[in-house]
Amino acid sequence: MTVKKQPDGRWLADVQPIRGQRFRKLFKTKAEAQRYEQYITSNKAADPAWNPKAQDRRRLSELVGLWFDLHGHMLKDGERRKAKLDALCVRLRDPIAMKLDPATYAHDRRLRAEAGITPKTLNNELGYVRAVFNELRGLGQIDYANPLELMKLYRIEERELSWLTQEQIADLLTAIREGCDNPHVEPIVLLCLATGARWSEAEGLTPSRLRNGAVTYSKTKSSKVRTVPIQPELEAFIRDHWKRHGQFTGAITSFRRALSRSGIVLPKGQASHALRHTFASHFMQKGGNILTLQKILGHSSLAMTMRYAHLAPEHLAEAVRLNPLASVRGYALES
Repeated sequence: MTVKKQPDGRWLADVQPIRGQRFRKLFKTKAEAQRYEQYITSNKAADPAWNPKAQDRRRLSELVGLWFDLHGHMLKDGERRKAKLDALCVRLRDPIAMKLDPATYAHDRRLRAEAGITPKTLNNELGYVRAVFNELRGLGQIDYANPLELMKLYRIEERELSWLTQEQIADLLTAIREGCDNPHVEPIVLLCLATGARWSEAEGLTPSRLRNGAVTYSKTKSSKVRTVPIQPELEAFIRDHWKRHGQFTGAITSFRRALSRSGIVLPKGQASHALRHTFASHFMQKGGNILTLQKILGHSSLAMTMRYAHLAPEHLAEAVRLNPLASVRGYALES
């Protein structure tokens, strides 16, 4: 790059800021030529086409740490998610994040599935990884697309919800009263059956949230506060229990032992949650409103509550009244 005076008295700005591209222009004065030289040089220096941004070489573990610092720490399960993501980084040998290979991730997922990890857990973990890239891109920390954006989730077959009959409820309560080593099990079970609460919600109930014939649950899974009325007798029973035994403490292990003694067999993973299903199932069978049930259970969407809709009396009656056999002429069932 140089500025030279020509034989005719003009000044030539001969600028080549980048190899392969040259700018030449004549000016009347040396100052004009120098200004042009500076203009070309500075503009090309700022041109991303000529100054490509250095490739992001950060490892996946670095992005996981950054995600946790900027966003993950605010989540209720943030620590648990980070632990799972850290384990993933180790299994995948901590690749450069932007070069995370979907095929490599899919291979790791297959090995974990063969080791007995459930499809639901694997889908959740894929969601955690995607969230790292999506959140950091939204925060301006990365500028490339999510490398796992197009990966498909496992298809999960809907499980039949297990719930207890009136007889099974009686058997369970008898098993609790006759041989339970933890006094808190009975009132917690009664709260779950009476309000559709999750075990952790009922177990965490405090006296300040039981008043005026209603129970208020906070710090719920959906982060919403909800209030459910209960019978006066149940309120009195729980208050008397607190006077004699203090506030509830961890009782899930004692509950599982009582469930085993009762002889009731439930699918794996549905032990305490079957109490919540039992409330919802009986609520619908007795003619309860599906929208009211949604509010009681605290579901974020009606779609989750619709799992119980088939138990409504009108739904069952229509299945008999509207099926095609009901209108076949001249045909009678014979035994």
